[in-house]
Amino acid sequence: MIIVGIDFGDARTGIAVCDKYEMMATEAGCVAAPSYKKALELVGARVKELGAELIVVGDPVNMNGTAGPRSEKCRAFARELAELTGIPTETVDERLTTVEAHRILNDNNVRGKKRKATVDTLSARLILEDFLKRRKNQGIGP
Repeated sequence: MIIVGIDFGDARTGIAVCDKYEMMATEAGCVAAPSYKKALELVGARVKELGAELIVVGDPVNMNGTAGPRSEKCRAFARELAELTGIPTETVDERLTTVEAHRILNDNNVRGKKRKATVDTLSARLILEDFLKRRKNQGIGP
């Protein structure tokens, strides 16, 4: 199944995709949008272009597991993306994903303008990889 991972952000949204065997997640770009509505439109077009059969959107819940304003916005984005595309959409806990992405970029000495888009696509890939691992461990798959 082709699964697309999304790291939704106000300025940029990172996108990652896995192969049909759900073995490997790869970065699929970053969408920059001036508004929520435009982000929804551009991400919707991109996931269709990628042939997504399932979309997973990172949900930045608080460290204590509660949903804050950012979490609510990501959940709304996931619901509206599902309505727009007709593709089933799930939210997944993404606590510390961006922190991990920054650590990886630091370890690889990625700096400057390149880093902004890279951190979002890398975060999307980490979200998708985590989802795929959990899916495999639970015995759910193609």
